[in-house]
Amino acid sequence: MVKFARFEYNKKIYEGLVDAEEIHIIKGSFWNHYEVSDKKHSISEVSFLPPVIPTKIVCVGQNYLGHIEELGVPVPKEPIIFLKPPSCLIGHEHPIIYARNAERIDYEGELAIVIKHRMKSVNETDTLNYVLGYSCFNDVTERNMVAKDRFLLTLSKGFDSFGPFGPYIVTDLDPDHLMLKTYLNGELKQQDNTENCVFSIQHVLSFISKYMTLFPGDIVITGTPRGIAPMKPGDTVEVEIESIGTLRNIVQLEGLSSQPNL
Repeated sequence: MVKFARFEYNKKIYEGLVDAEEIHIIKGSFWNHYEVSDKKHSISEVSFLPPVIPTKIVCVGQNYLGHIEELGVPVPKEPIIFLKPPSCLIGHEHPIIYARNAERIDYEGELAIVIKHRMKSVNETDTLNYVLGYSCFNDVTERNMVAKDRFLLTLSKGFDSFGPFGPYIVTDLDPDHLMLKTYLNGELKQQDNTENCVFSIQHVLSFISKYMTLFPGDIVITGTPRGIAPMKPGDTVEVEIESIGTLRNIVQLEGLSSQPNL
């Protein structure tokens, strides 16, 4: 198991390997061949960025049985797929901006899959060979927009900063047996295991690859458990996934801060 990260230090962007409380800068890229340099920093000294910048973020809706029950909708027969724009991405500890034209924004803790190799029409049994690793994601959503018109789904999830992602990509995990928890101001709000998803990670990846090509760096997020609820400016939201870590972000009202560089 390896933990990759992408971070900023002294206004320069690096890729690195995380070892306990330190991050070692790598030469090359974790996409291909890399070497670990002798340069390292404490993780408290760096600003984490989204671990990758994808061509697209492919999302799976209504994939946890508990969430389906709270929505009061039928269990889907095939994965429900939609997209988020890469412009929504922010890193660990960067602010979620509560836009002034938003009425209600909800957290949605999710497991993210990061693609390593070009995928097209891949069988389920082979899908994990195309995966670089796994990360935490918060699929922030403007809930009232969806309630008014389901065709606004992409816009409701596509606001700038509505894609907190990171802080790490972790390799060599079993994605179908990971515990996911979401906390709001320290209070546990969501808790479920990926084994309770309607569709396995392998099925989701194979299904998507039948219709669209997934490229290295693309992100697939796999649905959220029961327990979605609104956030307000000043709130802290954390998405914690077993063996990966914790993604933490504070909600700030638009105009109080600017979105960091990707």
